[in-house]
Amino acid sequence: MFSMKYQLNKIKNHNILYVMAVDAEYGEHLKKCFKPLFIGVGPVEAAMSLTRALCELESKNSKPNLIVSLGSAGSRALNQTEVYQASSVSYRDMDASLLGFAKGLTPYLDLPANLDLHPQLSNVASATLSTGAKIISGTDYDDIEADMVDMETFALKRVCQTFDLPLIALRGISDGDEELEGHHSWTQYLHIIDEKLAAIVTQLEDRIARGKLKL
Repeated sequence: MFSMKYQLNKIKNHNILYVMAVDAEYGEHLKKCFKPLFIGVGPVEAAMSLTRALCELESKNSKPNLIVSLGSAGSRALNQTEVYQASSVSYRDMDASLLGFAKGLTPYLDLPANLDLHPQLSNVASATLSTGAKIISGTDYDDIEADMVDMETFALKRVCQTFDLPLIALRGISDGDEELEGHHSWTQYLHIIDEKLAAIVTQLEDRIARGKLKL
């Protein structure tokens, strides 16, 4: 079980909870910005970890005003090492088409297949995101319409909807232009992504402090 020792960043009258999957993505630059909640890998771990944290915070009257999810993503279309914000997120594992439901739609849930994320940052390029429990590589991308892929954001969005909280998802492209050949294929650019994410976090908090970002 991942440690629940995290801290909210208080910017004026706003409390921000930063969440990340694992500490491999939490480099020296981000460590100067915040202490995140580590939620684990995959939709199940992400949903469970964030729900637990928000329930604990709510019980202490410390519910955050904003959730910011940071980490890496795969893409064969976007620029490697560049950071993008998710404009929407879908759940690629959901497929009840044999029962007559469109692929991506959760049966009997009144929600679209693609969930929009708000607020959006004007200084960060946007891209669509697909969440699922499988690592994507090579020809796997042929069946995915989204610009980039990860393993947690859709679950985080559903939790945020439940708690009526906004979610910003920032992803640095760590892989995708070539076939994955092992763990190093994912980690080789994480130090670059760490520095770029930290710069965006600094800008985000400055905008909040100046009242330039509506939550």
